[in-house]
Amino acid sequence: MAGMRAASDASLGPAFPETPRWWTRNQKRLAPYVFISPFYILFFAFFLGPSIFAFYLAFQEWTGLGAPEFVGLRNFLDLVEDRTFRQAVVNSAFYSAASLFVITPLSLLLAVALNSRFVRAKIVFRTVFFLPILTSTIAIALVFVLLYGTRYGLLNAPLVALDIQPIDWLGSKVWSKIAVTGLILWRWVGFNMIYFLAGLQAIPQHLYEAAKVDGANHWQSLRFITLPMLRPVILFVTVIVLIGSAQIFDEPYILTEGEPAESSTSLAMYLYRVGLHFLSFGYASAIGTVFFIAIFAFSWMQLRVLGVFRDD
Repeated sequence: MAGMRAASDASLGPAFPETPRWWTRNQKRLAPYVFISPFYILFFAFFLGPSIFAFYLAFQEWTGLGAPEFVGLRNFLDLVEDRTFRQAVVNSAFYSAASLFVITPLSLLLAVALNSRFVRAKIVFRTVFFLPILTSTIAIALVFVLLYGTRYGLLNAPLVALDIQPIDWLGSKVWSKIAVTGLILWRWVGFNMIYFLAGLQAIPQHLYEAAKVDGANHWQSLRFITLPMLRPVILFVTVIVLIGSAQIFDEPYILTEGEPAESSTSLAMYLYRVGLHFLSFGYASAIGTVFFIAIFAFSWMQLRVLGVFRDD
């Protein structure tokens, strides 16, 4: 019997190892994707997915209840006739222009001044200028409401003392945008200054020493050394300033609530109002779609003007 079992075992051939499972075979190749998958899951769930859904809603009429109703391009055509939307576009363009041509140069000049060897207590100044970005927007806005007060505000106090008509900062169609811009300037100049300061400190000092030996003055060093070497930082700051200023919401919402007569309403404020106050999610999605296209187009134009696509 033992001989027969041995013969039968021999007829079966050599024993083969068990085939490894699919995960065991692909573990080394798939493990890195498993570790980074939380980012992509959250990215799709909270950014890409909602963005695609918002683009879909731009062609629908939906109040959040029931099924969306397809309306084609009607939401986009209504934007052309919407006076509040046009005013919000003008206001956002004003905030963006002020940020690009006022706040950004001031941030650069402030960084150059703090990077100078003649300035003492640099750490103190850097901290003071950076503090506004760490302060609550609500607290800042409340302080600026008192600052802009018509009768007792600090800015109007000299005018009242001289018996001059005070400026209605928050109640005038013209001055309300300037008042919001003042708050933006106070809050963001120090923040953008940090970027420029980091770029300035990365410039090799021997370039300035060589320029000084060649007889270059401070203005020539700034023009031919500092600004060219800061080109990547300037590009980065101008792009984020354009995108951030176009999406401004907190400052005008808390300071003026868009008044008077929508003269300080930003596009982000109007989108919020249409979507969450009027529950017109399709129309709000159309505003957001146009908003995204405009920001993308202006950012691309800005990159072209600054020469980011040049091969040099």
